Amino acid sequence: MPKSTTPMPPAEPPPSALEAEALALQQALGGLLAAAARLAVAKGLPYAAAQDLMQQAFVEAASDAAAAAQPGLAPHRRVSRIATATGINRREVTRRVQAAAAAARGESPAAGDSATARRGRSLASEVYAHWRSQRPYLQQGRPRRLPRQGPEPSFESLAQEITRDVHPRSLLDELLRLKLARWDQADDHVELIAGDGYVPQGDRVRLLELLGDNVGDHLRAAVANVIHEDRAHFEQAVFADGLSTASLAGLRPLIAAQWQQLLATLVPHLEARIEADAAEATDPASGRVRIGLFSYHEAPVADAAAAQQTESQSERPPALPRRARRTRETPR
Repeated sequence: MPKSTTPMPPAEPPPSALEAEALALQQALGGLLAAAARLAVAKGLPYAAAQDLMQQAFVEAASDAAAAAQPGLAPHRRVSRIATATGINRREVTRRVQAAAAAARGESPAAGDSATARRGRSLASEVYAHWRSQRPYLQQGRPRRLPRQGPEPSFESLAQEITRDVHPRSLLDELLRLKLARWDQADDHVELIAGDGYVPQGDRVRLLELLGDNVGDHLRAAVANVIHEDRAHFEQAVFADGLSTASLAGLRPLIAAQWQQLLATLVPHLEARIEADAAEATDPASGRVRIGLFSYHEAPVADAAAAQQTESQSERPPALPRRARRTRETPR
């Protein structure tokens, strides 16, 4: 008598390229939003406020896309396009679009400044960068200790090279407030406080603004490279694992030295280009650039290391050469 058998369930078909891309997109956004959520929770921003910001960002992005695809689109058609693209109901889209239009006409204050509106000129950061990169204000490659007043090199001459609209003492007061400089009143000299860059420790608001600007531009570059074929923005990284805590600590001086070299090369070039473009006046000099260097590390977890030691040799896969296996570069 034949034995009965349970039929095997049919194998699931492999995901299509479109499904795989959608999954990768969700995973990428999940990582980005996880970091944003940690910031919001740490700073006490409730979910409802973050959700409101996210909804506004979706409406603005879909509105820009609709305007680019069809500039003369009627307002009601534009609302329909936005609602279709985002899944947000038409009533909410209409409210947000009308509020944005009213704010643009100056009829009511916006709920929050846009990235472009709040990205103002920071004279303190310009003075800081100038002091760290221009030869008259350097000694053996490091920022000089400067007399507060007098001819070049002095803090007064340094500040006046950046702007004559703000008194040098006001700029010095701002650097002191941000704990970026020190003023020795005994001999009336000022010096930069050692650090890796413009990180205003005394101004939490400015720190958050820098976070939005730096990470925002980095993310805009990466997103543009994914969306557009030309990959116009340079966005690369080297990443490695299998490092000890001591090795991670030893990387910081190397990274800081690379940043100093980059700073010394780029700042004089950019300042020269700004002056040349202003003198030529053949093309509206409204373009901007942000060039950065960042690092992120995770220290080894003791529990994971202990667990790895107890793992039997027979269960481990054959080891590949550490250097080939563990140091990688972002593919272009």
